[in-house]
Amino acid sequence: MKIKHFLSYSDSLLVEAAWAATRAKGTYLGAKYQRLVKRMNKKKALVAVAHTLLVVVYHLLSHRVRYAELGSDHVDRLHVKRQRRRLVDQLKALGVKVTIEEVAEAT
Repeated sequence: MKIKHFLSYSDSLLVEAAWAATRAKGTYLGAKYQRLVKRMNKKKALVAVAHTLLVVVYHLLSHRVRYAELGSDHVDRLHVKRQRRRLVDQLKALGVKVTIEEVAEAT
């Protein structure tokens, strides 16, 4: 099979793989699709997930590493750290000395 012939099918193969990845529960790509579909139509969200999948495959092949699933709560964990850091920086800019103490979560 020649490369040109393969490239004509690669887009549909990638979108098909992205569709399968979005159906898996508790995965990063599934969560990304759910976040994107809230603000764009389903097809555009699926193409965006296909692009993410292509980037992941590129990095896996170029760096020769195994795939590590980030989980569906990866972005939520990032946002908590980012929000905490942003709020502390804002308080410091206002001249407030800030000490952070972790609180045990209620069960």
